Amino acid sequence: MGLMNGRKLKKARKTFRDNKLPYKKKRLGISLKFDSLGRSSQARGIVVKKIQKEAKQPNSAMRKCARVQLIKNGKEETCFIPGNLAQKFVDEHDEVVIERIGGKQGRTKGDLSGVRFQIIKVNDQPLDRLWSGKIEKGRR
Repeated sequence: MGLMNGRKLKKARKTFRDNKLPYKKKRLGISLKFDSLGRSSQARGIVVKKIQKEAKQPNSAMRKCARVQLIKNGKEETCFIPGNLAQKFVDEHDEVVIERIGGKQGRTKGDLSGVRFQIIKVNDQPLDRLWSGKIEKGRR
């Protein structure tokens, strides 16, 4: 490649763009098609049950999670419950608001495999203020 070769290089980049997975996913809309939140950043759901997930190697913790069924489309997602002893404030059949964790490239965070969402509100009360003791949990 040399002088006066810009047009040829540009054409080659355009030709082989389909071989690159991120471009292909974006063009076909695959991530949007299978994302349970769709285009929105947050969604409401009902807690189906509380579970504990084992952390990946080399950690050996039991991370507190909850299975949440979304109201908008009925899909079930596993959501992380952030905060020290915050799982006490999340009960079954509570209405919660979830958001993406937003780890590296929108994937799972840290040592939790398959968990892409976290709970931010329980019965319209912010979870971080609940477990810090600033407010009490409201009834529904």
